[in-house]
Amino acid sequence: MKRFMKIYIKNILLFLVFLIVFLVYIFINISDFEPIINKQVDKVFPSNNQIKESCLDCHQQFDGFSDYHNPKLIGCTGCHLGNKHQQEKEKAHHGMILIPGNLKDAQYTCGKCHKDQLSKIQSSLMTTNSGLVAVNKFIFGEAENPNGSYHINNINFTSAEKHLRDLCANCHLGTEKKDFGPIHQKSRGGGCNACHLNYTQKSADELQVYQSSNKKKLPKTHPELNLQIKNEHCFGCHSRSSRIATSYEGWSETLLKQHEVIHKKDFRILEDQRVFAKQSPDVHHQKGMLCIDCHSSHEVMGDGKTYIHQEDAVSVQCTDCHFTSLPKTITINQLDAESAKIAALRKYDLKDKKIVVKSKSGQPLINTFLDERNNAFMISKSDGKIHPLTKPSSSCLKDKAHADLSCSSCHTSWASKCIGCHNQYDKNDKQGFDLLSQQYVKGQWVEYVHEFSVAEPALGVWVINGKKEIKPAVPGMIMTIDKGSYQNKPGTEVVFHRLFAPNAPHTISKNGRSCVSCHLNPYVLGYGSGKLEINKNGKIKFQASYALNKNDQLPEDAWIPFLSKLEKNKTYSTRTNFRPFNLSEQQKIITVGMCLTCHKSEEKIMKESLLKGIDAIIAQKSNYCIIPRF
Repeated sequence: MKRFMKIYIKNILLFLVFLIVFLVYIFINISDFEPIINKQVDKVFPSNNQIKESCLDCHQQFDGFSDYHNPKLIGCTGCHLGNKHQQEKEKAHHGMILIPGNLKDAQYTCGKCHKDQLSKIQSSLMTTNSGLVAVNKFIFGEAENPNGSYHINNINFTSAEKHLRDLCANCHLGTEKKDFGPIHQKSRGGGCNACHLNYTQKSADELQVYQSSNKKKLPKTHPELNLQIKNEHCFGCHSRSSRIATSYEGWSETLLKQHEVIHKKDFRILEDQRVFAKQSPDVHHQKGMLCIDCHSSHEVMGDGKTYIHQEDAVSVQCTDCHFTSLPKTITINQLDAESAKIAALRKYDLKDKKIVVKSKSGQPLINTFLDERNNAFMISKSDGKIHPLTKPSSSCLKDKAHADLSCSSCHTSWASKCIGCHNQYDKNDKQGFDLLSQQYVKGQWVEYVHEFSVAEPALGVWVINGKKEIKPAVPGMIMTIDKGSYQNKPGTEVVFHRLFAPNAPHTISKNGRSCVSCHLNPYVLGYGSGKLEINKNGKIKFQASYALNKNDQLPEDAWIPFLSKLEKNKTYSTRTNFRPFNLSEQQKIITVGMCLTCHKSEEKIMKESLLKGIDAIIAQKSNYCIIPRF
């Protein structure tokens, strides 16, 4: 019996060794991922190679499919359902889904092959819109703080929820795509289609012929579902709110009308008739990089975890690519299943490469690697171009005084500034549209915008576990809300908010902003646009550019009063852990700024202040120096 057990255990061990060697071989040779994918497809559609579907008797669409969505491999009913054994049109089309991929029925279509991805998408912020709902309910006074967990599909008709339905609620993946055709600027949602649907010019032209022929002339070229995710897929939703998509490309929103700019070259008119003015684009956009070059599938589709706010879900950081010391890396055989499959489909040659891992989440950036000499590179997902990754400049590395600054606080060239908004409910609007139910309704919230402009962003302090980080801040909500108007009592309950929001403007420049643009810029400090002056006695004066808002007597674009202490238990931001500079921080920043009125930033004494601190430098001041008196 003991001998039998030894032989049995030995055979088991040999089998395990063989299995491990086989799996290592599979992972080392990236092309050998294809049998794995084929096996997965065959598991879901085991009979499609043996049974001919009746769909192809009428629909001769053999062109345009990506490799693993070809009907020869998975059939038509694998995605569109229907009855593949019936010849009559009505019977064959029974139960058919014309546009697969919408989240309401994705479990029967895309989810049959991509079960894990569908599960993660259901809890992603792009599906739940949790942060959007949380902040909106907070500013309407329906929640104590902006940190609640919500799902956009579960909102009802409180004043805050109706506000979301009227102005915000279609920018989520659950919005159903109902029309045939490619993704465009007005596209919202569509589930899997939102990112993966691609029409070639041929398939788009044939669709137009089909529609104009009263659906008589069937298309022969099918649109593709693939990994060619372009910035256009992100643009529809992300050109709203903080306008990341437009800012990345170098465009800022205006209140101008189409006829005012129709022949002017530095303006752009979007499909929804909004007018944008030309600004400097993000340096990564200038290099030809796409959104998905930085934001991987784990971020975009979700990682299975529940997050409340966007910054919680975003795991990629500037230092993941622009690192000062060698980052953590993994090899191809250590990739998770999702990353390995994507690498195979993109046909990346990652053999003998060290794949960079994100420091925050531990997830791989499969298009970013180190070579045998530890030189770092990124593979562009648009054209396969190899971009060398540069290290931060020496000024970033040797600067102890600015250790708390995020990369974006210095390298963001501009950010949008929206001020003076007013929200009021119009119960008589007969053309109201509920963005969540996709239905016309009577009565809706209307937002009146006072001004759009751009500026170098203000800065605020992010505090996590007692650790500070300086980040860009924009006026998130300098606005009034006529809550009484929703109860048919306009003017009876008008609330005012002056809240800034942490922001990632996506307008990165190669060169950082100047020292003066922070230390002598009152907008950066939270006082609003204007000018800081010091007299011979060291007294500081601030002259605001904007008139005072009647609700709180602060300049219209201000965050806090001039040289003020922060009030305890007061909310200054759309986040509970993001605040303006406190008084001591304001004074220190201004003190350095006043030194810069005489001393240039490249002077020896100012460079010494980066290492020794400003207090040590002030101790060496001459009789000519004027030190601010606070």
